[in-house]
Amino acid sequence: MNECFRASNSSRKRYRVECGSAGSGKSVNVARDFILKLSDARFKGANLLCVRKTESSHLDSTYAELTRAIREIFGSSWQRYWEISRSPLRLFCKSTHASVLFRGTKDEAQREKLKSIQATEGKIVWVWIEEATELDASDLDIIDDRLRGELESPELFYQITLTFNPVSASHWIKKRFFDRCDADTFTHRSNYLQNAFIDEGYHRRMMRRREQDPEGYRVYGLGEWGEAEGLILPHYTVQCVDKRPEFYDRIAIGQDFGYNHANCILTVGFRDGDVFVLDELYTKQLDTSEILELASQRGISKRATMWCDSAEPDRIKCWRRAGYRAQGVSKEKGSVRAQIDYLKTHRLTIDPSCQALIRELGEWKWQRDAVSGTYTDEPVCINDDAIASLRYAIEGERKGTAPHAISKKLLYI
Repeated sequence: MNECFRASNSSRKRYRVECGSAGSGKSVNVARDFILKLSDARFKGANLLCVRKTESSHLDSTYAELTRAIREIFGSSWQRYWEISRSPLRLFCKSTHASVLFRGTKDEAQREKLKSIQATEGKIVWVWIEEATELDASDLDIIDDRLRGELESPELFYQITLTFNPVSASHWIKKRFFDRCDADTFTHRSNYLQNAFIDEGYHRRMMRRREQDPEGYRVYGLGEWGEAEGLILPHYTVQCVDKRPEFYDRIAIGQDFGYNHANCILTVGFRDGDVFVLDELYTKQLDTSEILELASQRGISKRATMWCDSAEPDRIKCWRRAGYRAQGVSKEKGSVRAQIDYLKTHRLTIDPSCQALIRELGEWKWQRDAVSGTYTDEPVCINDDAIASLRYAIEGERKGTAPHAISKKLLYI
């Protein structure tokens, strides 16, 4: 365990708020801490609820961290102590009968389910909210109200753990937990420099980011609160959108190709001049055939125009051969700024499932002049794969070349 988390792991306060940079080890530490406690007979009767905005994202985050912790702590004998289930996602400790459950808060139906969730034995006394900045304050209130009632053992205590990167100094989490003193709250800050297990390659990567993206390095390297100043697109709405194609005047798709960098596909709807982001397919280290299979499973439209990165003509041909209406985006001089201007002058609504886009928009900023300290008219081109997909998807609307509304039935998913 990293020494910097010792006080955090021993805290019994109701709110344990872990704010840290990428690579700080905060999520790894929380996962190990929970597995050790849930395996300990002193805490018999305790159960853990893991929460994220989108329930499906647990598989690659909380579930992955907790299962890795089980295998690292118990080694080759882990199956004597724990049961691991993927369908449904669930962990069960054989010695203490503790369960780990996984839920989301994407829509009202999921939030309602949180109010009545029960463990097989004992009570849910601990909650881990990973990527807590994805949630609304009202989501936390629902969870908080759930932790109540007398506990059978004096060893048990209610606690909500929040882990996140400090993406914005204006976020409600900072105002609620960091800007005021509260006897029920334990706050902790960490960064990758405090992680004793970080590798040299990651350290060099952070040094490159410090040079290329100083603002991003402050948040994702040093764990400092991100500034709202300089954001390119600060005004948009995150809420559940209508997924029915007939609701929109037109549907378009944007795709930014990538392998080590993410490959992102966004489905975007246009209605009465407003822009709606319906769906997001965000992958890394998958080849085109694998992404095509995922796109087919997701039901991504073969009738809507798919605007793609024109720098990859061979990939565009692959998507055309698969039946998609893929075409390259013309990258004329000033096109990125023109796309930004279009987005600034149209109301943008994003479905909560599009977490990569939401995350990237929260850190998409203008470059700052190193001498004057003022912002330039050029965006920082780091961690903008989903944003590039959004820029591509609006090309038909921006240039006025999208099919007329009378032909919109051809674009239905």
